[in-house]
Amino acid sequence: MPLMTLMVGTTRLVMLRGDITTERTDAIVNAANTQLRGGGGVDGAIHRAGGPTIMDECRKHGRCRTGHAVLTGAGKLPAKHVIHAVGPIYSGLREDAEQLEGAYRESLKCAIEADARTIAFPSISTGAYGYPIKDAARIAIKTVCDVVKNNPTQFDEIRFVLFSDSDYAVYYREFTERGGAMM
Repeated sequence: MPLMTLMVGTTRLVMLRGDITTERTDAIVNAANTQLRGGGGVDGAIHRAGGPTIMDECRKHGRCRTGHAVLTGAGKLPAKHVIHAVGPIYSGLREDAEQLEGAYRESLKCAIEADARTIAFPSISTGAYGYPIKDAARIAIKTVCDVVKNNPTQFDEIRFVLFSDSDYAVYYREFTERGGAMM
């Protein structure tokens, strides 16, 4: 799969196919649930790879509302931090898009607070939560671009790390079809 890169000011946006648990960034984003208990998909993989210290820190936070995010250490992961973002369970309502946008915005807010200059995102809410991947990709890319434009010196690189070939293909199309228009 080809690596796709776009520049938004001095921030490099990268889209790649891979395993987010192996990313060597300042922070990786976890597609978490409101209870911050770990689970399946990306959430389970991050907790398994990072070890129990991540869960210990999640317990201290308690819960996280949909559309928000919290920061923990990364345990045994190569990243320095994990940002636990709670996306919506898809229902087809306008609120879903607002909450998904909020999950990306709040993740980047946590990254700024942690002085994380490199961040890796999964595709939030598109697995078990059922968000249509094309719509989610559009929201993710637009939201990240908007935050980067408003914080032009804050980030060096933001990655979208897609686990499956089919998710990668959708994000790739979104990058190539809409990416230039969003810069």
